[in-house]
Amino acid sequence: MHEMRKVNDNGHLTIGNLDTVYLAEKYGTPLFVYDVERIRKNARLFVDTFKKLKVKAQVAYASKAFSSIAMLQVARQEALSLDVVSEGELYTALQAAFPVEKIHMHGNNKSRKELEMAVQYNIGCIVVDNFYEIELLHDILVHQQKEMEVLLRVTPGIEAHTHDYILTGNEDSKFGFDLANGQAAKAFQKLQGFDRIHVKGLHCHIGSQIFETDGFIMAVRRLFQSLANWKQTYGFEAEVLNLGGGFGIQYTAEDEPLALDQYVKALVEEINSQVNTYEMNFPEIWIEPGRAIVGNAGITLYSVGSQKQIPNVRDYIAVDGGMTDNIRPALYQAKYDAVVANKATQPTTNEASVAGKCCESGDMLIWDISLPEVEAGDILAVFSTGAYGYSMSNHYNRFPKAAVVFVENGVDTLVIKRETYQDMIKNDLSYE
Repeated sequence: MHEMRKVNDNGHLTIGNLDTVYLAEKYGTPLFVYDVERIRKNARLFVDTFKKLKVKAQVAYASKAFSSIAMLQVARQEALSLDVVSEGELYTALQAAFPVEKIHMHGNNKSRKELEMAVQYNIGCIVVDNFYEIELLHDILVHQQKEMEVLLRVTPGIEAHTHDYILTGNEDSKFGFDLANGQAAKAFQKLQGFDRIHVKGLHCHIGSQIFETDGFIMAVRRLFQSLANWKQTYGFEAEVLNLGGGFGIQYTAEDEPLALDQYVKALVEEINSQVNTYEMNFPEIWIEPGRAIVGNAGITLYSVGSQKQIPNVRDYIAVDGGMTDNIRPALYQAKYDAVVANKATQPTTNEASVAGKCCESGDMLIWDISLPEVEAGDILAVFSTGAYGYSMSNHYNRFPKAAVVFVENGVDTLVIKRETYQDMIKNDLSYE
């Protein structure tokens, strides 16, 4: 059973102690609903664990998972830092009055405009990704007469996804400088020649939806091998070690992620060991959880429409959303759990597959799930859609984007309005 499955006396699914059927009726469907208390709890597990361990750290929310003014206001309230990857994400952060000194900019192809905006607003750090960017950033800093702190993004030769990790072969990545082939050392030497750029340390990101600590531990060891070499060769000691994100969450019963604080404890323990081995200063630790903060805090509510029974093959139920609000199943076969929100206590007697309404055969949200008998007008709730649902939504078939509601302390608040058809065509120009 999914961890978010809580039911009221009416037999309806609830989120944040509010009836999901009521929310669907009030705001319409498809509808993203976030339990803000869960967002805060997830964030605090990371932040408080570092505090308990007496380790200086920054927990940077990876805003690509879900960026909106309201979400970034919550992140600010929880004293998080922020990972942005575009002008749009940076602009949203500025509109949310996010402290600029706690914003870090990523990206494998940062444009001049993006870097100029980052420098103009004096953000806290830029994670440098390639040689082209080094020259571009230096030119901008000279032009604006400013300085910038940077981390060097490196690929440590480790790739981790769920329970699997690969020790070699990660050199073929669009991100960062490879440690093994000497590119990272070459980039570090180049940066040392620019007095307006201060290298604070290293950054790596080894994968996503990771359920073990082994990959992170091996990455730390690889980074310290290089740092020990750089200390001896250049007299450099990293002030910051950023180990990225990728901490796994539960989507279905098959998923068995660790408690979020376990990742932090394992990282701190290994870094402490490496610091002692190489006789280095203990660096400030940065991490970048996105999915781990918002993923399991969000659900999507849909209205059921048509149904199709194919004897001896499969039963389909169709909902009023699909790959326009959740492209992950079509993009990389992501799996989800769901419940009929208005029949949450009824026995699951039928097996069906949940189809979206886009004109695309690949628009399937869930294959083969056990549900009660379903009819048109029922509300289907899909769990753990808080990350990469709304943020990857699109206008395929000219469907407007869904609304987003936050619930906290028994109060529901609309934080992103449902798009209208007028919103959708506002940039269209006439050709006659």
